[in-house]
Amino acid sequence: MKTKTRVARRISLITLVAALCSVLAYGVGWAVQKDTLPWESGPQAAGASLGEDDQMPGEMPGNGAGNDDPVDDATDVPADPTEDPTDDPTDATDDPTPSTDPQPTKDPGPPPAGPALLSPGDRGPDVRDLQARLKQIDWFSGDVTDNYGDLTTKAVRGFQAKRGFEVTGEVDKRTLDRLHAMTRVPTRAELTNQPPPGNGGNKPGALDPRCKTGRVMCVDKSSRTLRWVVNGQVRKTVDVRFGSAELPTREGAFHVTRKSPNHVSSLYHTPMPFAMFFSDGQAVHYSPDFAANGYNGASHGCVNVRDRDAVAWLFDQVAVGDKVIVYWS
Repeated sequence: MKTKTRVARRISLITLVAALCSVLAYGVGWAVQKDTLPWESGPQAAGASLGEDDQMPGEMPGNGAGNDDPVDDATDVPADPTEDPTDDPTDATDDPTPSTDPQPTKDPGPPPAGPALLSPGDRGPDVRDLQARLKQIDWFSGDVTDNYGDLTTKAVRGFQAKRGFEVTGEVDKRTLDRLHAMTRVPTRAELTNQPPPGNGGNKPGALDPRCKTGRVMCVDKSSRTLRWVVNGQVRKTVDVRFGSAELPTREGAFHVTRKSPNHVSSLYHTPMPFAMFFSDGQAVHYSPDFAANGYNGASHGCVNVRDRDAVAWLFDQVAVGDKVIVYWS
């Protein structure tokens, strides 16, 4: 009888221990699901390290570094703001880090001018040389003098603005170097306001038959003249010069395609006042260089006129579509 009692007690004890183990196992399993153990005070034990697949609280499952796909599960914890996949750099709340995109730089403008070599109020031969050179490229009008006045200041300012220099109206080394590169040493006639020799002295040759009908600028290379002819009647005759052997003035029958009263060459950056274009970039126009130096130079292919008043009158008479005949008489 005693033996049976002892066996029953042992079975009851074993059953109780098994039940307690089951309860303990259930509790441990429940705690592990919450990433904590009963004896741990934080999400990870002090000194514990994370593996490749471990995640800190707040990280999005499956949305590690380098993955810009948005998370669809609204129940997940939002990602850290620095990992927000938005591409909008203007929203400071989404991207608190400074943008590394290159910022547009402000145009610094032209380099500052150097010390003035010539300025308003100056007098002397250097001023006369300056005015004569500006006159060669049609920036200065009027007589050449020793006085650096308002006309000279205006001419220098225009020259500087055209070249992208700081506009001061004073001549620094950069302005003077560019002016010298574009001009030549003025002649005595230029420095003393003397008319060029032989102005209007060329004797015209015979009219080309094509010049005897309609409205025609009849350009005779043999006599170096241009005649404005209307229905066979000569209304005006002016001296002209032509391009060099390397850049010859084209010959043949053309028409005026456009007119530009204050044209500046896009190739040579020199003024071409009263330009009347007839063959691509070739035009009849006034030339201050021709006015100063006569036939000691040549054009870049255009028909140069040295009488400014005459070409200004001609510019008013000629219309787009009028004929241009360039020939040898």
